[in-house]
Amino acid sequence: MKFLNTLRADPPKQITDLRHLVYSSAEKFKDKAIYLYIEDGVQKEFTYTDLARDMDCLGTAFYALGIGGAKIAVIGDTHPKWITTYYATVNGGGVIVPLDRELIIESIIGFCCEAEVSAIVYTGSFNKTLVSVRDKMPTVKYFIPIHPDGEEKLDCVRPYDELLELGRNEIASGNNAFLSHEIDMDAMCAIIFTSGTTGASKGAMLSQHNLTSCVNAACRATKFDSKSTFVSVLPPHHTYEMACGHLAMANIGGTVFINDSLKHTLRNFQKFAPNSLILVPLYLETMHKKIWDEIRKKNLTAKVRAAMRFSNMLLRIGIDRRRVLFKSILDAFGGNLKCIISGGAPLSPHIIRDFYSFGIMVLEGYGITECSPLVSVNRADGVRLRSVGKPVENCYVKIAKLDDSDDTGEILVKGDNVMLGYYKNEKATAAAFTEDGWFRTGDVGHIDKDGYLYITGRLKNVIILSNGKNIYPEEIEEYLKPYPEIKECVVIGAPNDKGEVVITAVVYPDRDLFSGKTDDEILLAIKDIINNVNRQLPSFKHIVNVRLRTEEFEKNTSRKILRFKIKG
Repeated sequence: MKFLNTLRADPPKQITDLRHLVYSSAEKFKDKAIYLYIEDGVQKEFTYTDLARDMDCLGTAFYALGIGGAKIAVIGDTHPKWITTYYATVNGGGVIVPLDRELIIESIIGFCCEAEVSAIVYTGSFNKTLVSVRDKMPTVKYFIPIHPDGEEKLDCVRPYDELLELGRNEIASGNNAFLSHEIDMDAMCAIIFTSGTTGASKGAMLSQHNLTSCVNAACRATKFDSKSTFVSVLPPHHTYEMACGHLAMANIGGTVFINDSLKHTLRNFQKFAPNSLILVPLYLETMHKKIWDEIRKKNLTAKVRAAMRFSNMLLRIGIDRRRVLFKSILDAFGGNLKCIISGGAPLSPHIIRDFYSFGIMVLEGYGITECSPLVSVNRADGVRLRSVGKPVENCYVKIAKLDDSDDTGEILVKGDNVMLGYYKNEKATAAAFTEDGWFRTGDVGHIDKDGYLYITGRLKNVIILSNGKNIYPEEIEEYLKPYPEIKECVVIGAPNDKGEVVITAVVYPDRDLFSGKTDDEILLAIKDIINNVNRQLPSFKHIVNVRLRTEEFEKNTSRKILRFKIKG
């Protein structure tokens, strides 16, 4: 599927390390805003010059406090100072430990102790909380609040702005410990505790070589440039958001509006009017549903579908009238949105087609924390639906076939983006690589003759039926996603009344579409949908049982369903 490319792009700058990224962008883009954000009800801006200056000051302050080159954790809401902490740490020889802001305090303590962090930088939502458990984190010398508010007057509490002032004074006095630090590209510079759906976390160790490779590859694979504007929605501790939504964006000279609340997301789209977004599928599915809900409320479904067919016909002969025909739809997202990069989970092809018909190009990609994270992405000039595109530059992918009957198998990755290993976990590191050095992703898929990668499912999620057949639930879930009556679903293997493992769909229905219906009536309607789906599947993949849920599935902060919490 070839999309009409409406994006213009300057040749992307290739960086040698993350310090070069900051300095070269500051030199080129100077007082252009890298971030726009809301603080105390006021919109503020943070420029490329601000980033370079504050990075130098904060990094120098770390050295003045004796924690230059140490492990530093950062947690909280997305903020320019959160991002600056990342740069100041890794570019001064330290190791950044980004933590999920939704972790319970016991997990925060555990990760800080495991990583032996020397300081924690945090936004206002963690004021007082972290200091109150300082005795449980003996390696932490400093607690650094970005927005101090009534913190205890302790020697270990050093507000962020005070450190900036300290760094400025140290630089003026000739302290160049940070400025002259020589970056070791192959040394660990980040520990990313994976927040997958299996319940187990491991600390992936990334180097500047890994991250720089990802930034360069991301910039070359997409058409974003200094005219690109984004709204940051995903949490920055997530490597996908950090590497592709912040590091790569800073390299191209774009501007990011930091979303201040999930409930304000659509309002901020309208206010800031981004032309580009980086999202996970749940956001696109929600956006898609809201579009069609509004269309149905106005009884315009047939009219819009006809307009889409007419527009698509014009596109085939090179005439693009989408921004006129679907202006009211595009205006809901600010009116300028042209491209969305989606990763983290499969996205139904009908959603991609619909967005393209409206004038928004959706490009699916594939990444995994251990690969910094980008592995592959569809390009604007050659999209394959259901595929996650071709591998990015300096990244190589192959399939370890599970059997000789087909070309499906575990996806293996090798390249500049692949992690150093798991922190303090030699056993897990050894298990993650083949004998000849390929990283085992744990994902299952295949590669077509043109080099496009397709993901079928996860090895750990495989359902082994009583007849010995292996079923990948994600494949079946894709057939259920197009039905609006099914808001969320997970396919599992569960025993029937005879004790045999059968394919079972656990469904959270959209109860707004079943107003006034009993659970028995809803179940019958869902079973009708299941019967339609089963007609499209071979008999050994048929869904046998259905369970209804009364509430949404529990998810992590990447909005992935926690499968390990769903009982068979």
